[in-house]
Amino acid sequence: MHYNLHTHKASGNNNVFEVVNRYPYEAIDVPFFSAGIHPWHIDENRLDEHLTIIEERLQMPNCLALGECGLDKRIEMPLEIQQQVFEKQLLLAKKYKKPVILHCVAAYQEVIEINKRLVPGVSMIIHGFSKNEQVAKQLLDNGFYLSFGKYLLRNSELSAVFANVPEGRFFLETDSIEESIAEVYAKAAEARNMNIEDLKNIISTNFKTVFNNG
Repeated sequence: MHYNLHTHKASGNNNVFEVVNRYPYEAIDVPFFSAGIHPWHIDENRLDEHLTIIEERLQMPNCLALGECGLDKRIEMPLEIQQQVFEKQLLLAKKYKKPVILHCVAAYQEVIEINKRLVPGVSMIIHGFSKNEQVAKQLLDNGFYLSFGKYLLRNSELSAVFANVPEGRFFLETDSIEESIAEVYAKAAEARNMNIEDLKNIISTNFKTVFNNG
């Protein structure tokens, strides 16, 4: 079984256990999903409506996580508004005890600070990690998990960063790339110099630890 932490497109493959991202305005048409307000898609006029939908969805057994949500300093939406929306969602994750799949661009300090201040008490997973060893260590030291996918396939330097992440703290994903999760696993196994079956066992264990299922 291949476990895919985060994808926007269901594969329909019975050998893949995947958490499919579903925004508040998207129908639930997949076995397992996550629900959240992405900073790119904050609609201030519909914020209360979207938060209500997310709260309803977080109570569904097949909603495995809140997300993706987070902070992005490279978009026009003011960071202050992004933080307000992010914090409201973290309080929902805390209430319903759901892990959080995080979108974070150039705002790692802010995400770490908010997590320390709100103490949601749930697993926090940075999806699509693409940064250096120093950023990875800082996140890991603060209890975050790291999920690798697109950039592991595109950036050869990331393999060394991924190879040093402790076994119990990483996931793999496809996000919106065309490549399959099996291709991501192959690259990840190569980066850690291990066979795919061992890698599958590690990620299966990590899924069961964080999502209490699988």
